[in-house]
Amino acid sequence: QKQKTKLKSSNGRVFPSDTCHRSIAQQRTHCIKLIKLINRIHRIHRIHCACGADPNKMANDNEEKERFTMDIRVFLAVITVAMAASFTLGVAMGPAQQDLYAASLLQQKELATGMAKDAASGVSSVQLDPPAAPTVDVDDDHEPAGQHLLVDIKGIEAAFLDSEERLSKAMVDAVQAAGLTMLSYHCHSLIPKGVSCVGVLLESHISFHTWPDEGVITLDLFTCGSNPLVPVVQTIKELFGIGENVQVQWSHELRGFRRGNKKDENFALLDHNSDLSQIVWSPFDCTVKEQVVSTLTKYQRVDVWDVVGVEESPSYEDAIKHNLQPGDPRWTTAELVTPDRMLFLDGVLQSDTDSFREYHEAMVQPAMFAHANPQHVAIVGGGEGASLREVLKHKTVQSATLIEIDEEFIDIVKTAIPAMSNCSDFEGRASVCFDDDVVTVVKEDAKQWFVDRYGANPTKEAPADKFDVVVMDAIEPEVARAISKNLYDDSSVLASIMKSLSDDGILAIQIGRAPAINDPRPDIGINAPREMLFKKLESLPEVEAMFVYEDAHAGFIEPRAFMVVCKNSSCRSRWYASSDVIDYEIYDRILRTKSNDRALVYFDGVTQLGYQVAPKAWETVYCRREPTPFECAYRHLPMDKKLFEYNIANEDEGDFKLSAKWSDDNEEIIETYVHANVDIPAGSFIMPSHLASSLVLSDETLKGLRGNLEYGGVTVIEDFVEYIDEFGHKSKAEGSGQNIVEIGASYLIRSVSGEASGEANIGRWIPAHPDGKRPKYSPVYERHRLSFDVFMVATKDIPKGAEIVRNAEMWEVA
Repeated sequence: QKQKTKLKSSNGRVFPSDTCHRSIAQQRTHCIKLIKLINRIHRIHRIHCACGADPNKMANDNEEKERFTMDIRVFLAVITVAMAASFTLGVAMGPAQQDLYAASLLQQKELATGMAKDAASGVSSVQLDPPAAPTVDVDDDHEPAGQHLLVDIKGIEAAFLDSEERLSKAMVDAVQAAGLTMLSYHCHSLIPKGVSCVGVLLESHISFHTWPDEGVITLDLFTCGSNPLVPVVQTIKELFGIGENVQVQWSHELRGFRRGNKKDENFALLDHNSDLSQIVWSPFDCTVKEQVVSTLTKYQRVDVWDVVGVEESPSYEDAIKHNLQPGDPRWTTAELVTPDRMLFLDGVLQSDTDSFREYHEAMVQPAMFAHANPQHVAIVGGGEGASLREVLKHKTVQSATLIEIDEEFIDIVKTAIPAMSNCSDFEGRASVCFDDDVVTVVKEDAKQWFVDRYGANPTKEAPADKFDVVVMDAIEPEVARAISKNLYDDSSVLASIMKSLSDDGILAIQIGRAPAINDPRPDIGINAPREMLFKKLESLPEVEAMFVYEDAHAGFIEPRAFMVVCKNSSCRSRWYASSDVIDYEIYDRILRTKSNDRALVYFDGVTQLGYQVAPKAWETVYCRREPTPFECAYRHLPMDKKLFEYNIANEDEGDFKLSAKWSDDNEEIIETYVHANVDIPAGSFIMPSHLASSLVLSDETLKGLRGNLEYGGVTVIEDFVEYIDEFGHKSKAEGSGQNIVEIGASYLIRSVSGEASGEANIGRWIPAHPDGKRPKYSPVYERHRLSFDVFMVATKDIPKGAEIVRNAEMWEVA
């Protein structure tokens, strides 16, 4: 009976007296306990007899003791047989499994009478009414995955954190508000202070622990359902955040294994790899994480969040706003930091208030300045208005057509992030960019819009003027979303966009994360959609040049990549323009502001210089194409090839010797010769340091020099122009508008042509492309264009004493 009482007090349960209503497992357990109890009594009795009696009396009573021992054994045997018989009857006559389940539910209901508390232990357990049997959807895909919400709150009243009753009520209310089902919970009051609770949910569990003196509670909630838990954060804050200066930190983690094939309305939220999960929900080290917007439009999910990281410090604007002075400790804390408002579409980060200016200037301005006079511009997507804002900074723009399928999205961002479409500071523009006189907003599917007007079989009338620039500000190619489907992988759509451009038109595309050197070949992995886009653009006859570049200041975790596509290769001269040329065009073309601040806060001539040379990773990944592109064999000067130089200070110690043929009166050099002082193997570099010193002149510079000759009287300029004509050559980068002029000893090498061209024993380092024309897209040719324009190598073995001769037409071929 004592053993039975102890069992009852430890778990609050009363065992049914009728063994026929027990489960088989329960019967087996009680049998074992009863046998152990009897054995214990037996052992105690024997020890008492052995240690507490008189030795003499024990000897005299030996016979009686033996009889008592035998009686106990018989008793044990009888009990064992009786329990075995009872067990057998229970199995034979016991209720079915469903009856046991019904009895269990009935018992739970009888026990759900409130709280049973043991004052001595400080423990309370509550078992609630069982829920109705859930309706099971046979089509529901139950994944082995869950959501884990972790919430830490500081600044809570100590009395609340030490009240088991108030805390347990808040826990039950939080579960109910979240649409979850509490089955039971167990709380324990700690000594000297604090409470720990755990609740068992139909969906999984909830638990927390408190520190009243510190005003802290840590809580975690785990569920296996598909309904997002993040909205519960606010409920938890309201129910548990009892205090004046409450601070909340939380993290939402996705647990388990998701199959990734379930595309319901919460797919973008319950995605391990989404930007929303990795940037906002998962990090714990944020002092501010506030949801501004979370909604489904007809086409996509839109989320806007305010975020401040724990380790952030005030910006320049924050310091001015709060008049921060030197020595103020708040310089190194996040106390005064203005939250960064982030925009997500289908879980993918699009932009934020801290960096949207840099991001959209990087996307739009290089393309705008690659065109000499952009008057008519189209924007694909860009419903937030930030790309439109960049376009409207150009005084040359006469029409701007924004084609956005999601009208709701435009309205959401205009309200939630008005800065992105704010043109109020630009002279001559409307306060809201969408309202400007030159702007037309087309609320249609951009893909169909272009195909209907510029496709192979147009069905609608196209605008009177073709576009000078088209900006594709849609979700990047690597993100598979229905709203951008076929925009990047449908050749007919891309061809229609290119046909909508004027003869010297420019297409700008944001193409996602920049590649890394260790990425696989571009047609596999996450970069495969981008490679497909590149291949389709390269195949279009309207495309003549493609440039890639990236920027690390666009507000994303990784550098952001962009592409400029030219309908005419002449854009290359503007793409590679010097910084002073770009700066002058900015001064001449960009609108003034009412505030007298610069309209462009990030882009300038030096920024464009950084875009002109794509980082090495682009070249590395490009050269992993199969088959390997021809030019990839010439990415570096081969280490196994020697360099042969002309020594100006001491010709005899150098690799070459110069000589000349003079006129009869020795007043004029008729011809110069260069001979080898040593044996020169084929493939060796000829005078590389002299060639690397070549002068690079633009077409515009030459035009200016020739213009000066019209006025005459400037002999030095005349001589210089003649020198350029004789010893200079056009860059092999088509449309670059650059001219290479040799100014070292290499210009003294004799040139041959026609039938004598066979005498040539040196040539260009990189031969003409096997296809007869350089590729439209090649980071290798773009990155090494100057090296490919100047270096020469021995095309055959050159013995000591032989003359160095080159082909006069070697720079004429592709």
